[in-house]
Amino acid sequence: MHVKHDPERQGSLVGVAEGLASENDAAVLAKLGYKQELRRNFTLFEVFGIAFSIMGLLPSIASTLAYSLPAGPSGLVWGWFVASAFIFIVGLAMADLGSAMPTSGGLYWWTHYFASPKTRNALSFLVGYSNTLGLVGGLCSIDYGFALMFVSVIVIARDGEWEPGNGIVYIVFMCCVLCHGVLASTISKAMGKLQTAFVVANFILIAATIIALPIGRSSQRNDAKFIFATTGNLTTWPAGFAWFLSWLSPIWTIGGFDSCVHMSEEAANATKAVPYGILMSIGSCWFFGFIICIVIASCINPDIESVLGSVYGQPMAQIYFDAVGKKGALGLMSLLFIVQFFMGLSMLVAVSRQSWAFSRDGALPFSSFFNHVHSRLLIPVRAVWGCVLVALVLGLLCLIAPAAAAALFSLAVAANNVAWGTPIFCRLVWGGKKFVPGPVYTGRFSKPIGWAAIVFLIFGILLAMMPSGGPNPTPQTMNYTVVVNSAVWGGSLLYYFIDARKWFTGPKITISDVELTEEQQVAIREEGLEIEGLPRPGESSDGEDGVAELKHEKA
Repeated sequence: MHVKHDPERQGSLVGVAEGLASENDAAVLAKLGYKQELRRNFTLFEVFGIAFSIMGLLPSIASTLAYSLPAGPSGLVWGWFVASAFIFIVGLAMADLGSAMPTSGGLYWWTHYFASPKTRNALSFLVGYSNTLGLVGGLCSIDYGFALMFVSVIVIARDGEWEPGNGIVYIVFMCCVLCHGVLASTISKAMGKLQTAFVVANFILIAATIIALPIGRSSQRNDAKFIFATTGNLTTWPAGFAWFLSWLSPIWTIGGFDSCVHMSEEAANATKAVPYGILMSIGSCWFFGFIICIVIASCINPDIESVLGSVYGQPMAQIYFDAVGKKGALGLMSLLFIVQFFMGLSMLVAVSRQSWAFSRDGALPFSSFFNHVHSRLLIPVRAVWGCVLVALVLGLLCLIAPAAAAALFSLAVAANNVAWGTPIFCRLVWGGKKFVPGPVYTGRFSKPIGWAAIVFLIFGILLAMMPSGGPNPTPQTMNYTVVVNSAVWGGSLLYYFIDARKWFTGPKITISDVELTEEQQVAIREEGLEIEGLPRPGESSDGEDGVAELKHEKA
């Protein structure tokens, strides 16, 4: 969004956000109705870093090989390339919005701003809950993947003579989530700098893998025909649909780019850092993921079914073992789960910011408790631990059965696809005249890109609902995503229409009458906002410094 360079207006904003943000960043946020409460200590590269570390390219590919390998080596390779191209289109559509209106609760804020007057409150409520629980589901699936990788190292060390039960896996998962909570609460000042270290760790793992695997399998590497032209189908679906299911690997892997949006209020020069962070993270995963998939396809045992059924519990562990032996597999798998651990930490930081923003707008239970920002750390510590608690409860699914645990993966896909697609749809259908582009904008291609993104996101939701093994699943192979997501979507809408519609009116303003000058109030209204509860220009304040509701004018 273009910032009006009014020295008097911007100078007073510095008083609001003194020591936390630049004048321009504070002004952009004020136009959205919020005061600066978090410290903007994330550079553009660090915003990219948190998204890229959440994606955790190689660990995520390893965690989702069960989706891509059944379609054969060409399914692994070309499924990644094609799906990543569509995900980049989604990123372009979101970059347009992130550059124009960067705020931590961007997805539900944009929905409310662009939607029709009759639908905006309900849709904003749905998107907020879908995004929050989808991100928590992503945290659960990342840390569950960590737990499986961790125990697979023990299985390798014991030569496959030990098999962990679901209870052991959950204990490892629980310890991982709790550790993330402690770290996210105590090293907040260094979190931006750590993203650089996490990116470096990711590339060290990628380099080690793409060097070690071809060397280890030098006499047994597969040829180009096997890599690029050999299809397979280890499901009972038609072969073509099995190839589409391989898209779930990149769809789940490259699913953390909205974290750039949630870090908006901690990003310097957010109108550029947010969109570039989105596009850089998706583009990097698209390119390097394609290389990784080619290397895996060239070095994998041609008997793919035996790799998927590995005694080590992880196909990637078997691939490493076949290439570099026991000691090499132990080393690479250890590095793999360390990077996966970093993924979970970055994800917790992102989901806590979304939860905090949604609480700031009064939408979550106990919002007045969770919207608190720690006065010394300047982070939402209570929101961090609230997300930890929800993750531990959702993680109990892994005690039931692997099929129930797998729902955590697709919860992150289906719920977030709804959260990403809804504001894009609202902008295209109702909000075209209200959209003011930011510094990063796709121009005349913006609307076609938006519609292409929506079609792909709907298709991704349908894929996430399908049983991966075939059309006639047993209770053990059933995909429970439809159950989990129906609970999320149906529950949030039921909550809204029964109770929340009485008090949820969309995003709330957090700038008080003391902090806003009359000029600022006029400037905010010029951005399409109507402020209720704050004195109009020329009127005297009633002395109350409460939080006022923020409503969007009808388009």
